[in-house]
Amino acid sequence: MSDGFTIRTAGPADLAAVDALLARSYPRLLAPDYPPSALVLALPLLARAQPALLASGRYYLAEAPDGQVIGAGGWSRAAPGSGETGPGLGHVRHLVTDHRHLRRGIARAILERVFAEARAGGVRELDCLSTRTAVPFYAAVGFERLEEVTVALRPGIDFPAVRMRARI
Repeated sequence: MSDGFTIRTAGPADLAAVDALLARSYPRLLAPDYPPSALVLALPLLARAQPALLASGRYYLAEAPDGQVIGAGGWSRAAPGSGETGPGLGHVRHLVTDHRHLRRGIARAILERVFAEARAGGVRELDCLSTRTAVPFYAAVGFERLEEVTVALRPGIDFPAVRMRARI
């Protein structure tokens, strides 16, 4: 337990709680860095939990003492979208903190778990597709900004992001 929350591995039964976290927090967190025209199309796609990720054993939740999910995030060997893999490379996936619980170390604690588990699985570098909003956070925990990218969420719906990488 850290600062009033615990970290645990997510499972398929957590789908509704993660959906709720993403739906309530992404609109508030991303609004300062993206125009409404980008968010109106992207948020319904971004703010959805990914069942395969929740079932992977590599996705973690931060829970408040009352059981409310206040953070989530994980990793995969396969790159989001393409499914490509590389030796020693992993990918940070769908990291978010409840907008009402920022600056409490929640995302950092989840990412520390990701680092430890990925390292134990033979990963030496983690790639992430960061929102513009999260770039300062990722830089503070050791990620290097590589390039601005456009993520195709669906045909005709693109979302600007920043590709970052960290040695772990």
